[in-house]
Amino acid sequence: MGKIFLTFDTVEEADEIRNALDGYKWKLAFWDLDQKLRSITKYGESLIKDEASDIEIDVAIAMRDELRNILNSYNLNLED
Repeated sequence: MGKIFLTFDTVEEADEIRNALDGYKWKLAFWDLDQKLRSITKYGESLIKDEASDIEIDVAIAMRDELRNILNSYNLNLED
Protein backbone atom coordinates (compact mmCIF):
# COMPACT_ATOMS: atom_id res chain seq x y z
CA MET A 1 0.00 0.00 0.00
CA GLY A 2 1.32 3.40 -0.92
CA LYS A 3 1.87 6.24 1.48
CA ILE A 4 1.05 9.88 1.07
CA PHE A 5 2.89 12.58 2.96
CA LEU A 6 1.42 16.04 3.28
CA THR A 7 3.35 19.09 4.35
CA PHE A 8 2.07 22.61 4.71
CA ASP A 9 3.42 25.94 5.81
CA THR A 10 0.43 28.02 6.80
CA VAL A 11 -2.84 27.66 8.67
CA GLU A 12 -4.78 28.31 5.44
CA GLU A 13 -3.11 25.34 3.79
CA ALA A 14 -3.83 23.18 6.83
CA ASP A 15 -7.55 23.96 6.49
CA GLU A 16 -7.51 23.02 2.79
CA ILE A 17 -5.71 19.77 3.53
CA ARG A 18 -8.19 18.93 6.31
CA ASN A 19 -11.06 19.55 3.90
CA ALA A 20 -9.46 17.25 1.34
CA LEU A 21 -8.86 14.51 3.89
CA ASP A 22 -12.42 14.77 5.19
CA GLY A 23 -13.92 14.47 1.70
CA TYR A 24 -15.12 10.92 2.28
CA LYS A 25 -16.93 12.06 5.44
CA TRP A 26 -18.78 14.70 3.42
CA LYS A 27 -19.75 12.07 0.89
CA LEU A 28 -21.05 9.78 3.62
CA ALA A 29 -23.06 12.63 5.17
CA PHE A 30 -24.66 13.48 1.83
CA TRP A 31 -25.32 9.77 1.22
CA ASP A 32 -27.10 9.53 4.58
CA LEU A 33 -29.20 12.61 3.79
CA ASP A 34 -30.08 11.23 0.35
CA GLN A 35 -31.10 7.89 1.88
CA LYS A 36 -33.29 9.62 4.48
CA LEU A 37 -35.03 11.57 1.71
CA ARG A 38 -35.40 8.34 -0.27
CA SER A 39 -37.07 6.65 2.70
CA ILE A 40 -39.60 9.47 2.84
CA THR A 41 -40.37 9.33 -0.88
CA LYS A 42 -40.29 5.55 -1.37
CA TYR A 43 -41.66 4.20 1.89
CA GLY A 44 -43.55 7.19 3.28
CA GLU A 45 -41.40 7.29 6.42
CA SER A 46 -41.78 10.57 8.24
CA LEU A 47 -39.19 12.49 10.21
CA ILE A 48 -41.78 13.80 12.67
CA LYS A 49 -44.68 11.32 12.81
CA ASP A 50 -45.67 7.78 11.86
CA GLU A 51 -46.40 8.42 8.20
CA ALA A 52 -45.20 11.12 5.81
CA SER A 53 -47.79 13.58 4.53
CA ASP A 54 -48.14 14.35 0.83
CA ILE A 55 -46.45 17.70 1.46
CA GLU A 56 -43.53 16.05 3.25
CA ILE A 57 -43.11 13.61 0.36
CA ASP A 58 -43.24 16.45 -2.20
CA VAL A 59 -40.63 18.43 -0.26
CA ALA A 60 -38.41 15.34 0.07
CA ILE A 61 -38.61 14.75 -3.70
CA ALA A 62 -37.72 18.39 -4.39
CA MET A 63 -34.84 18.34 -1.87
CA ARG A 64 -33.45 15.08 -3.26
CA ASP A 65 -33.56 16.49 -6.79
CA GLU A 66 -31.87 19.70 -5.65
CA LEU A 67 -29.19 17.78 -3.75
CA ARG A 68 -28.39 15.80 -6.89
CA ASN A 69 -28.37 18.96 -9.02
CA ILE A 70 -25.90 20.62 -6.66
CA LEU A 71 -23.64 17.58 -6.57
CA ASN A 72 -23.84 17.28 -10.34
CA SER A 73 -22.79 20.93 -10.74
CA TYR A 74 -19.55 19.97 -8.93
CA ASN A 75 -19.20 16.79 -11.04
CA LEU A 76 -19.88 14.66 -7.95
CA ASN A 77 -21.92 11.47 -7.82
CA LEU A 78 -23.14 9.63 -4.75
CA GLU A 79 -23.16 6.29 -6.54
CA ASP A 80 -19.42 6.26 -7.34
